Amino acid sequence: MSTVEANVRPDYDGELQKIADYVLDFTPDSNEALDTARHCLMDTLGCGLLALRFPECTKHLGPLVEGTVVPHGARVPGTSFRLDPVKAAWDIGAIVRWLDYNDTWLAAEWGHPSDNLGAILAVADHLSQRRVAQGEAPLTMRQVLEAMIMAHEIQGVLALDNSFNRVGLDHVVLVKVASTAVAARLMGAGREQLLSALSHAWVDGQSLRTYRHAPNAGSRKSWAAGDATSRGVRLADIALRGEMGIPGVLSAPQWGFYDVLFSHTNKDLATKPEDERRFTFQREFGSYVMENVLFKLSFPAEFHAQTACEAAVTLHPQVKDRLDEIERIVLTTHESAIRIISKEGDLANPADRDHCLQYMTAVPLIFGSLAAEHYEDAFHAAHPRIDALRGKMEVVEEARYSRDYHDPDKRSIANAIQVFFRDGSATDRVAVEYPIGHRRRRDEGVPVLEDKFRHNLATRFPRARCEAIFALCRDPARLEATAVHRFVDLFVI
Repeated sequence: MSTVEANVRPDYDGELQKIADYVLDFTPDSNEALDTARHCLMDTLGCGLLALRFPECTKHLGPLVEGTVVPHGARVPGTSFRLDPVKAAWDIGAIVRWLDYNDTWLAAEWGHPSDNLGAILAVADHLSQRRVAQGEAPLTMRQVLEAMIMAHEIQGVLALDNSFNRVGLDHVVLVKVASTAVAARLMGAGREQLLSALSHAWVDGQSLRTYRHAPNAGSRKSWAAGDATSRGVRLADIALRGEMGIPGVLSAPQWGFYDVLFSHTNKDLATKPEDERRFTFQREFGSYVMENVLFKLSFPAEFHAQTACEAAVTLHPQVKDRLDEIERIVLTTHESAIRIISKEGDLANPADRDHCLQYMTAVPLIFGSLAAEHYEDAFHAAHPRIDALRGKMEVVEEARYSRDYHDPDKRSIANAIQVFFRDGSATDRVAVEYPIGHRRRRDEGVPVLEDKFRHNLATRFPRARCEAIFALCRDPARLEATAVHRFVDLFVI
């Protein structure tokens, strides 16, 4: 047996080079992607503003040291905070994700690509202010939209074929990687610096997914994305200071990401040949993910339950006066929903409830709606009928729903509900295959998205400010030409 290792430094892993070349060379030219990115910007910021109503969220915000003054500091929308870009990214990412109401991507891995706005907006706001102070041109909102498209694409394409949840890792690893890449680009990284930054994103310890699942589901899932997107800013900064990279971070035998975290903990992967344990790319990077991203427009609920919520609202008039007569409720769904959010037993906190398929179905069946307040402890305690209905639910997988979920031409997120009563009667079986935030329902969904944005603006700003922000965001040409720091000015309290 050899007692020495060959110390030959490899080239950067091809996967890292693919990401770096995309970020450095790609210029979005899809009008659909740019228009969707604009709507995504509106929706994401609105979700963050709405979260500011909840003290469990706001307790995390602000400087680590009270009274810290940061020259040209990045602002946190809806607040008066002016922070360094790393903490600002943390805060923006946390408020965006807090209520589980921002956009979603579903594939082999799940996630919320707009989480990356934490890094993008914090870096762009800081750089825009600094450039103006130095007599240079500021960054524009067109650059923010382009960065959003690229971050969505990196996170989403990596998620198409590569399941991190199956090896126990949380999807925020992809937020960190995507945020690192686009933050480095905004900060002016060259290819070597960008590769170095990406390698450090992969070599980091990665979050375990346990805080999203029974019995450990809790509020960390509401700030985990903020943590990841801020880490992307920090790693980009480290790389731009000249820190060397780790070229074989993914592929190094025994010590690399694939061997340590992506195969040995997964029996299915461990039995495959080495080349099949690597990431696969279903498609080349472009603007596919932004064009197909899913918006949560009606319910602040984990996305696999969105169509169940729609179906429950439809059934509400048929059951609201017969709740005590219900014998059982059959909830037909897809495999991913069963694996992620189907649970029984006590629900310990709001984060536990907004990741419970049965809870998210019971509330709109009873009340005809589902809002963030419906997950709070006081509401839950005041309405024992919710858990009573949960106890009558049978969750069944429909094989076609599971197939269509993964079909790239469909990407449905189907659920169906039927309620049976003790007298032998039953409601209609109401099935919803595509939620209102799906690409197939864009024409129907955009007005709902705009109404949601206006409502969320009104929770934080006076009417004149709301109207100014809304008018700017609805005007693509004017928005794209607006300096980033001037745009963020509108969101400062």
